Amino acid sequence: MTDALSARRLSRRGLLAAGGAATLATLLAACGKDDTAKPAAGNGSGPWSFTDDRGTKVESAARPTRVVAFTGVAAALIDFGLDKQLVGVFGETKRADGTADPQAGDLNVESVEILGNVWGEFSLEKYAALRPELLVTHMYDPDALWYVPDESKSKILPLAPSVAITTARVPMTKPIERYAALAESLGADLSAKKVTDAKTRFDAAAEAVRQAVKANPGIKVMACSGSPDLFYVSNPKVSTDLMYFAELGVDIVVPNKLESGDYFEALSWENTGKFPADLILLDNRSTALQPKDLAAKPTWQQLPAVKANQVTAWDAVPRFSYAGSAPLLENLATAIRNAKKVS
Repeated sequence: MTDALSARRLSRRGLLAAGGAATLATLLAACGKDDTAKPAAGNGSGPWSFTDDRGTKVESAARPTRVVAFTGVAAALIDFGLDKQLVGVFGETKRADGTADPQAGDLNVESVEILGNVWGEFSLEKYAALRPELLVTHMYDPDALWYVPDESKSKILPLAPSVAITTARVPMTKPIERYAALAESLGADLSAKKVTDAKTRFDAAAEAVRQAVKANPGIKVMACSGSPDLFYVSNPKVSTDLMYFAELGVDIVVPNKLESGDYFEALSWENTGKFPADLILLDNRSTALQPKDLAAKPTWQQLPAVKANQVTAWDAVPRFSYAGSAPLLENLATAIRNAKKVS
């Protein structure tokens, strides 16, 4: 798991109710008999292959045109120029009010089938009905496919080839480059102005972070996530975005009593002051406590960075594209420039 809340392995719902397996078998049998339900024909590109970060060479007779992906992956692939190829997504896609989750980026959430909107949800029946030609998701730990439920992956993975891209223990630029390469293999034009402009913006934002650190030295940054019972401090030696921030010169708190996987240290709320920090990066997902929720936590209110109003939103699962990541760097540069030494 990449972050505190996901690492706690929130309880997952069963994906198929009683009799669901039989229903799926019937659906798959029907797909085999009905010409209209066969996978879409190739686009003339010839044989296609891509070697993913498991070292698995994924091959097909033609370039996949029906791709199902974790929502953040789909958004990244769209940033690199894909569009109609994305037919289904899983992971946080729509918020409670029906609007698109920030994870979705520029993905048109009304044009894709949503197989699951929270951790543990993945409709096997909807997935089969999509006639998928490729499944794509992050890989935070070896062979662990992000948001593909362990209890049903034996039924999910045989339905289409899968690609997994490493998104931990490497700097953020690595998964961005890998998703760019995947998008290009699927037909995206990486020389398109949309893509090159995003790369230019990303590079400028990275330089802005470097310059902010030089202009305001000594600012200690802590990346964290809050739950009702525990306060999690993330590890920049594992989290890919934090690792990249550190490469740019940002001084990030390194927790020293790590949980399994080394992603974070879990603290009781009484011990939230363990690590001095001048600037706090706070997990901004709906699954984590936000500043208004944390107002009831006295020890949170006592943190020097909180008292100084030096708390900024943090995308704990970033969108691995230049377009998706540039704003994160811009916001970080601004936060560091404006921060004062308070710890």
